[in-house]
Amino acid sequence: MIIVLVTFIIMQAVVVVMHEFTHSTVAWLLGHKQSPFDIIWGNPLTLTGWDEGVGYKELFSTGHSTAAAIIGVSPLIVHTGVVISVLLLLQMERIRNRKWLFHILYWFLIANYMELIAYINMRAFASHGDVGIFNRGLGLSPWVLFTAGSMAITAGLYILFKRILSEMYNVFAEDNRLNQWMILIMTCFILFIWGSGMRVMLYIYPDPQWMFGLLGPAASAVVLITCRPHNLKHNQNCP
Repeated sequence: MIIVLVTFIIMQAVVVVMHEFTHSTVAWLLGHKQSPFDIIWGNPLTLTGWDEGVGYKELFSTGHSTAAAIIGVSPLIVHTGVVISVLLLLQMERIRNRKWLFHILYWFLIANYMELIAYINMRAFASHGDVGIFNRGLGLSPWVLFTAGSMAITAGLYILFKRILSEMYNVFAEDNRLNQWMILIMTCFILFIWGSGMRVMLYIYPDPQWMFGLLGPAASAVVLITCRPHNLKHNQNCP
């Protein structure tokens, strides 16, 4: 548990910094920011206080709506690329044979996936934030990204819990049921509650969209029931 917590704290900090620097770098490349290093640093543990320092109001007021949309959505594209790449890597035998590399990549995957779930599943209808800026910039209905994104995220979660989780058990827990439960609970808590459901419920309330955060506990319950360790024997996958 201690190893997982320390690893995830580091991975979360890396992902948050990566997220904000992606915003600022894309804004700089498009000529709407003087330096990609000009961001506002916040708390990497609570995920509060961070800002890319991009003047979205000015972009919209001067007719650069498309640029605003690209800058706003750019970190989500990066997170998606990371998730797809790591899902593929974790299924390679040479990665599974390197225990600590597998460990680091797994929790890096979870930290990136957490961001996608928070923004696409739970904040797709927000009028502000990355998704709100993207929708406004391109004049899209929130249902477009919510529907397409949710389908893609669900497909990736199927691979995670169908193929990757059992490998995680084999590498780190083997027949240790307690360790298997710890891995499963930590994975669900981080993915669906810590950086997504809890964050949405606490920071969006009293906006009615805070209720999207309730998807987090619901998703956790479904996974904990369907993928509980006694359904995952050695080299056997989640239903």
